[in-house]
Amino acid sequence: MIDNENENDWKSDRVGSALRGENPTVVRRLESGFAVIGDVQFLPGYAILLTDEPGVQRLSDLPRPRRLAYLEDLDRLGEAVERACRAADPAFRRVNLEILGNTDPMLHAHVWPRYDWEPADLVRLPVWLYPHDRWTDPAHALTPAHDPIRAALGAELDALR
Repeated sequence: MIDNENENDWKSDRVGSALRGENPTVVRRLESGFAVIGDVQFLPGYAILLTDEPGVQRLSDLPRPRRLAYLEDLDRLGEAVERACRAADPAFRRVNLEILGNTDPMLHAHVWPRYDWEPADLVRLPVWLYPHDRWTDPAHALTPAHDPIRAALGAELDALR
């Protein structure tokens, strides 16, 4: 693992750190990028597909064959999240897929599991409308307690290969 002094250095270059094998959130290497588990887990199973091409900011920056490979990997990760989350929680509802890039400029796609136990005023809204404390509260940070869902995501990605 990464030493304490530099334990978050990988966050400043998520793609480069994944390529160097230094990104601790990587679950699996896929054809077009990396399946990673999200830094926050207020919706357990949240995952992201990172591109494996540093400097690529938009899906349209990729040549069509790479673009299609990326979307195929997103489909695979979405299905893996759905399978893992459905097995882990009977209140699993669906998966939302999003390619945004408004905050982090590198190409990445969010895979959000959604659950019936979410607050009624939020369950039908985009995840980005959750209160700020859900994103920053250490109780929702990725920890070893999330190792079972992480392992399930990896196993499902392997099964979908």
